[in-house]
Amino acid sequence: MYRKLLRILFLSLFLVPGIAAAVTQEDFLVNTTQNLLNLCTVSTDDPLQKEATHMCFGYLVGAFHYHEAAVSALGSQRLVCWPEKAPSRNEAIAMFVDWAKARPQYMNEMPVETEFRFLMEKWPCKKK
Repeated sequence: MYRKLLRILFLSLFLVPGIAAAVTQEDFLVNTTQNLLNLCTVSTDDPLQKEATHMCFGYLVGAFHYHEAAVSALGSQRLVCWPEKAPSRNEAIAMFVDWAKARPQYMNEMPVETEFRFLMEKWPCKKK
């Protein structure tokens, strides 16, 4: 019985998706994509869960709004073109998190660059 329980516990460690580490104060500096993902995937029982979630959403939405303002005010080239039925904010952020997790090569890069890599890959603008 004891050996069976140990086997089940051992196997479950490999079946359970990565357990989220606690958010650190360094994550709130958002220097890397990893920092941003730590904020966006914070555990619901983390004492800084509310702040981390707000920082994640605020960072991603703020960077996108800056792009929109630059396009509007400066006539810059649009980098992202939403489909007719754009995803909700929460859907787009969840897609970004999944996309970024699958690309560990970007974890040490600036998060805004990773965000726009995702956006431009997912919703590119057609060349005119």
